[in-house]
Amino acid sequence: MNTYTTSEVAKIIGIHPNTVRLYEEWGFISKVERKENGYRIFTDLHIDQFKLARNIFKIEIIQNGLRKQAIEIAKTSAKCDFYKAIDITNEYILKIINERKNAEEAIEMVKRLISKDVDENITMKRKEVSDYLNISIDTLRNWELNGLISIKRKENGYRVYTNEDIIRLKIIRSLRCANYYLSAILRMLNVVSENPNIDIKYVIDKPNNDDDIISACDKLITSLNLAEENAHYIIALLENMIKKYNPPF
Repeated sequence: MNTYTTSEVAKIIGIHPNTVRLYEEWGFISKVERKENGYRIFTDLHIDQFKLARNIFKIEIIQNGLRKQAIEIAKTSAKCDFYKAIDITNEYILKIINERKNAEEAIEMVKRLISKDVDENITMKRKEVSDYLNISIDTLRNWELNGLISIKRKENGYRVYTNEDIIRLKIIRSLRCANYYLSAILRMLNVVSENPNIDIKYVIDKPNNDDDIISACDKLITSLNLAEENAHYIIALLENMIKKYNPPF
């Protein structure tokens, strides 16, 4: 089996030598033997484990334990338990599919809520809204501070939530439950207020070029699709490692 130095591994994988050491420290590769002078001796197995770990974190989805599960795949591979790593990856794919379903359902709920006529002139205080929507007062404050909703006040300073505000809050809650970032929700709400007939899915999934915050998680559905595709590639890598190294050394 071929052997490699730290600098050679860094060049092959395309990472900094310090990252090579971090991957070892984080348990993403198998135990590395050392020469008498202390220099690390990496093998082809380590190279494949590095490639696997790099691909696992190529598309980072952090919500609902997905990142934790991705880390578990890498650490299980480092133990040469490739069959178990495949099982975890399949579970990871199912969770991705479920997250995408939640995101799609949230968008459909937004469509229904937006199309709903506001024919009642009701008002609620913040505590009443908190109880009605089952969200904390701190969450309501946070959404207001982030510009997702602007609440009118009475002369005495108390906030008054109208029926239109309640519908807007339901939209925000639905999208937050689907793990959309506040920036993505705000963008969607601003655009929809100008054009109620616009494609909501397109708006929330496609940030503008001049957005201050542009991240993969803003494009949740796109990111989940890429993550699922990448996970299938991870399984292919693991199956190849089984052929090469199973039974493990």
